Amino acid sequence: MKVLRTKITRFRGIREAELHFDDHTLLVGMNNAGKSTFCEALDLVLGPDRLSRFPPIDEHDFYNSEYLSPEGEAIELRVEVLVGSLSEDIQSTCASHVEWWHNTERRLLAAGEVDLVDGGLVCACLRLVAIGKYDAEEDDFVAQTWYCHSPDLPDGELKPVSKSVKRLFGFIYLRTLRTGSRALSLERGSLLDVILRLGDVRTDLWESTIQRLRGLHPPIDEGADELRRVLDAIEARLLEYIPTDRPDAGTRLFVSQLTREHLRKTVSFFLALAPDQAPIPFQSVGTGTLNTLVLALLTIIAELKKDNVIFAMEEPEIALPPHTQRRVVQYLLASTTQCFVTSHSPYVIERFEPEQVRILRRDNTGVVTADPIILAGKMKAKTYRKHARRGLCEAMLGRGAIVAEGLTEQVVLSAVAQKLEATDSGQYPLDLSGVTVFTGDGDGSLPEFGEFFKHLGLRSYAFLDKKTRSPVESAQLNAAFDVLHETAFLGAETLLASEVPLARQWELLVAIRDEGSAGNVGIPASRPADSIVQDLTTQLLKGRKGDGTAGRLIELCDTTELPRTVVNFLALVYADFPRPTRVPFSAPPTTETEEETPDPTAALQV
Repeated sequence: MKVLRTKITRFRGIREAELHFDDHTLLVGMNNAGKSTFCEALDLVLGPDRLSRFPPIDEHDFYNSEYLSPEGEAIELRVEVLVGSLSEDIQSTCASHVEWWHNTERRLLAAGEVDLVDGGLVCACLRLVAIGKYDAEEDDFVAQTWYCHSPDLPDGELKPVSKSVKRLFGFIYLRTLRTGSRALSLERGSLLDVILRLGDVRTDLWESTIQRLRGLHPPIDEGADELRRVLDAIEARLLEYIPTDRPDAGTRLFVSQLTREHLRKTVSFFLALAPDQAPIPFQSVGTGTLNTLVLALLTIIAELKKDNVIFAMEEPEIALPPHTQRRVVQYLLASTTQCFVTSHSPYVIERFEPEQVRILRRDNTGVVTADPIILAGKMKAKTYRKHARRGLCEAMLGRGAIVAEGLTEQVVLSAVAQKLEATDSGQYPLDLSGVTVFTGDGDGSLPEFGEFFKHLGLRSYAFLDKKTRSPVESAQLNAAFDVLHETAFLGAETLLASEVPLARQWELLVAIRDEGSAGNVGIPASRPADSIVQDLTTQLLKGRKGDGTAGRLIELCDTTELPRTVVNFLALVYADFPRPTRVPFSAPPTTETEEETPDPTAALQV
């Protein structure tokens, strides 16, 4: 079974969204784009235990926490999920609710289109919708999952989806940071409990454990004389008010309340990780080990579910080293029917094919869209994979990208930006704006990266050296970028030697000389002529591209000494991404006079 379409209306931070999927999907985007909300929406519809809690939803599950209209009418939240690739069990169990979905046109077949069913482009599907609202009579919130298509019921009536049917869907949601808190406990809905239920394991664990604890001899309070004396004193005082004919002690200490529910919360999974280590509770192991244990449980669930598993997993990179992140993703891609993964990790992102990535974006009205990555124009798959970890992944999560021609340009742009942002509160940091400084493979690769970023909806900038270009090359560059900035210099090294004060250049040269790391650059003991200082700086920087030396030169400058070409270019970027306007805080009116202060006891006076 696979999720093919999801419609979300007024759920949490999403006012409206219609998202389409085909297979495994990686969800990326800036914070508050709706990644976690999408996973929660799937769980609301497909999760067998999500609606069992009381109440199933609360005020903040509604968009802007608005669950009543100005007229006092209940406002519904709705999440509709269309699933295809139905298993035989699901198709037979839900036969009366099955519809038909056109995969290429992404629409439901209408009446009279039955001939298209055998065309190979159509699949059987189910539409399920979770509806939540405020119930005024109960003064609480209610939610239920329904079949959208129930032809055997009167018009307008819907049939609820049972928990047993939801279990057939095989949906599992693994949340960030909360993965291990209940995973290896025996609480209802824990992963270990799911494994026991899927494996149809029936055990007399609870009854036998309760009997053993109840008959524990001696009780845990015996043998502890000081404790027993305290308990006897309490019992003696109780006997003054509650008479009893018991010949023995009426107070006892047990390790549990001796109920099944309490034992589910009390029983803990212990494990030993080394030959010299005694078993310890699983919560006490490292977070990375804990998450790996969770993955082991997930693999068991996948095997029990066989060919019908849909995973939604938030940020598998949390507390996991890169090689384990790759293993987690590889498992999901190879062993599940469909997975939805949210991540900011390049080690996770690079494991997905570009067409499997969806970039979530949320506008200022609460509308969320999911744009696929399409390698349009000159961008080749091998180029994408080569640069994915080096900067493409970071840029995809943001709002803008500056493509620098080389490593020195990238270092200088970042260093100057940090200097400006540290000294001028009016410049909103590029990191917070979601602007990435990225470098490609030189001037020839600039158009393909510019086209790639523009296609993703990012504002794209190019910072490149002066060079003689053909009319075709110039046209390609202008078409690929929103802002194309060509300097007046043949290289970033020449730019710095021309625009950074000579005193700062010599200060850097002396530091490099005294460190003994000047290499083939012959730096004299005393300061030479200005033109020689510039030549030495250019030679030094050309021989140390990308090692941070250009950044060291920028660090020596104050803001008035920074290279003007770079400052002027960054001013264009800062203008496009200004600091957000703060909403002024207005304190509620207060009363200061004693006559105006309400008397809190007034309502109690007769």
